[in-house]
Amino acid sequence: MKFIQVLASVAVLLFYSCNNADNTSSQSEEKEKEKNITTRDISITRSNAYNDLFLDTAAVEKFITDKKLPDSIARRVRSFYNARNFEYAWFSSTGLTEQARCFWNQHDYVTTYGNDSTLKDKALQKKMDRLIAEDTLIIGRNDKSYQSTELTLTSHFIQYILNTYEKGYVKRKEVERFIPAKKTESLSLADSLLNKKHKDDKYYEDVNELYGALKNQLQLYYQIAKQGGWPTITAGKKPLKKGHSGPEIAVIKKRLQLTHDMAAGDSSNVFTDTLENGVKNFEQRHGYTPDGIITADLIEQMNVPVLKRIQQILINMDRMRWMPHQPQGTLITVNIPEFVLHVTDGKNKVFDMPVVVGKEGHSTMMFNGDLNQVVFSPYWNVPPSIVKKEILPAMEKDPDYLESKHMEITGNEDGLPDIRQKPGPDNALGRVKFLFPNSFNIYFHDTPEKGLFAKDKRAYSHGCIRLSDPVKMANWLLESNPEWTPDKIEEAMNSGNEKYVKIKKPVPVIITYYTAWVDENGQLNFRDDIYGHDAAQIEKLFIAGR
Repeated sequence: MKFIQVLASVAVLLFYSCNNADNTSSQSEEKEKEKNITTRDISITRSNAYNDLFLDTAAVEKFITDKKLPDSIARRVRSFYNARNFEYAWFSSTGLTEQARCFWNQHDYVTTYGNDSTLKDKALQKKMDRLIAEDTLIIGRNDKSYQSTELTLTSHFIQYILNTYEKGYVKRKEVERFIPAKKTESLSLADSLLNKKHKDDKYYEDVNELYGALKNQLQLYYQIAKQGGWPTITAGKKPLKKGHSGPEIAVIKKRLQLTHDMAAGDSSNVFTDTLENGVKNFEQRHGYTPDGIITADLIEQMNVPVLKRIQQILINMDRMRWMPHQPQGTLITVNIPEFVLHVTDGKNKVFDMPVVVGKEGHSTMMFNGDLNQVVFSPYWNVPPSIVKKEILPAMEKDPDYLESKHMEITGNEDGLPDIRQKPGPDNALGRVKFLFPNSFNIYFHDTPEKGLFAKDKRAYSHGCIRLSDPVKMANWLLESNPEWTPDKIEEAMNSGNEKYVKIKKPVPVIITYYTAWVDENGQLNFRDDIYGHDAAQIEKLFIAGR
């Protein structure tokens, strides 16, 4: 009997022991999960938020339940919105945010060309195609109709990060900062990026070369700002060149020495050879033809405050986050504010080419695609927006307008005529176009207006990208196809008969909007914010004047 009682006591002890162990283990797991969820940031309010729309907190939980999100994604979604105090990430009252467009570009590319089945979603694709095409979109604070799209984008964003970015190099909290949450001070944000230390010594700049190069340059401009910035240059409207002298020359030298455009040590009032070279370097970095002459326009560029340049660097670092990996092998890149097309093969430059991009109001978008077709002697199918805004008013004034422009009506859709321009010397697309399918109906093409390429700033088109040397592009793209000799290409371009030619190996195309970047020579470049994207970001992201 005693033996049985002892056994019973042992069994009870073992039961409670195991039960306590299970409870301890469960509590430990719960604590670990809690650690992986950011605490809700209640300091974010409508007055300081990056976006001006907020989610119903219950909607997040309902979405997680309805979509049956796995715990690994659900926890990250909760953490993501806690970090934002449930502020929208992808929409503001004026429609899709810049970050939404950047992300959707990458999402579209990996699902179209990368066959990422985990991100394919026909309903979301249809919705986003419509939203991307919207010129103007106003969303009221109480409008709940975008909540589902907002939350679906976030779940896809988290899955995309897990699928795409190298493990460990983008921390969970960094992911949550991909989309800014509230206004901040420029120097405070720069300081956090420059001085944040990671225990595992893994940093995002180690796997994103463009981002890392720009971060290195941020250090110099941050130090200049901490030391009081650069001097303001006061000079007359008359250009200054080698041989001139005056007190403003010494100030210009100090300004250029701070940004390493010229070596330190020369503080004289004389415009020397050294200063001329420094001016040329500054001109090159700011998109001017380097002639070594200081104009009023150039002085205006030198007088841009260092704080604004820091803001410009920070905004472009944010944009570069969305380009995790550049394709290997041959690549075509167009940076819109630079007005230049670059063709590279790995690290090697093949050629550069001046381009004309969309003018304000017809802004060329940021996106990726694969160039897969050349079209010789193309028709120009006039976009409906141009038909409505430009062609129809011209037809009312001149009944012979279409005939004079070699255009014809081919049909009718929703009460608007389908109009195309025939192939020929007056065709707006010139003699050839190059297609890389995308949601924005943008492509490369020739142009009869060659004079525009002589200008430093070239934003004149309706959104597509005009090439200064389309013959060179056609020959390069078709060089692996022996039947397309230079003579045959020239003949096809002038035939007047439209002809499509598939490229054997499609070439990736990346269209970017960087107003600050580091070039292949290690030089920090700045360009004008031709579409006002920087200005919009500065207003949303930074405390006014700081």
